Amino acid sequence: MSGRVVHFEVPFDDGDRARDFYRQAFGWSATEMPELEYTGVSTGPVTDSGMPAEPGYIGGGMFQRSAESPTGPVITVDVPDIDAALEKIESLGGATVSAKQSVGEMGFAAYFRDPEGNVMGLWESARG
Repeated sequence: MSGRVVHFEVPFDDGDRARDFYRQAFGWSATEMPELEYTGVSTGPVTDSGMPAEPGYIGGGMFQRSAESPTGPVITVDVPDIDAALEKIESLGGATVSAKQSVGEMGFAAYFRDPEGNVMGLWESARG
């Protein structure tokens, strides 16, 4: 299990307001992905494929806050197998918030709640 923080997410009520705020406050780049109902966020320089071009920072995303989505920021942790990670999380007192779901052809994501009530994310890269 890698256990590395690889992504963050920020929910919003007003997408234009949120994107403008983070662009102006920190110089982040925000790319809307309407087909995924998501905004990709780069917090530093990126390669042609959109991945961080320098070590030491991560990118993230923003999404519309809803009753079914997390209500606060989410830290996402890389794991080799989401199902196995959720099983271990539950054995340690955590709970699954949303089961493994496909994210395009990039990989899979899930959300869990830790024993302190924090909602966190899991990421499993697609094998290929």
